Amino acid sequence: MPKQDGTVLMEGVQLVFKNFAGKEGRYNREGDRNFAVVLPTEQALQMQADGWNVKQFKERDDAEEGEIPDYWLGVSVGYGKGRPPQIVMISSRGRTNLTEETVEMLDWVDMQNVDLIVRPYTWEVNGNTGVKAYLKSLYVTIEEDELELKYNGMDAQ
Repeated sequence: MPKQDGTVLMEGVQLVFKNFAGKEGRYNREGDRNFAVVLPTEQALQMQADGWNVKQFKERDDAEEGEIPDYWLGVSVGYGKGRPPQIVMISSRGRTNLTEETVEMLDWVDMQNVDLIVRPYTWEVNGNTGVKAYLKSLYVTIEEDELELKYNGMDAQ
């Protein structure tokens, strides 16, 4: 839901296309940290109407007849200008605040629950306008296996 400042809170969401490390790839420039969040149809259509850059997944070959592909919103993780995002990883050990140097570990963890807030950036280029999503805060509860839980109280040597 959008607030007065335009931020949008999303709880219990799924992240895809994770690139917290900012590695160069087919669809990414070196240093651009980002991910996408899967949106429910109603929220996606409302955000799209508000100018957010919401996209729809391509239809799958194995999709059932009448099944509508999900929508997603690309979210930038900015550390260069302004206030950096608040990113917290939650495990059985407690909360860990992630920094620009440590956030890339989220590219590799299994996520059990994700809550986040995005803030809008309204842009205009050559007469075109839109709203880009920047991460304001992110709380990720990671999924731990039996061995992680068994040995999580031991300090590394």
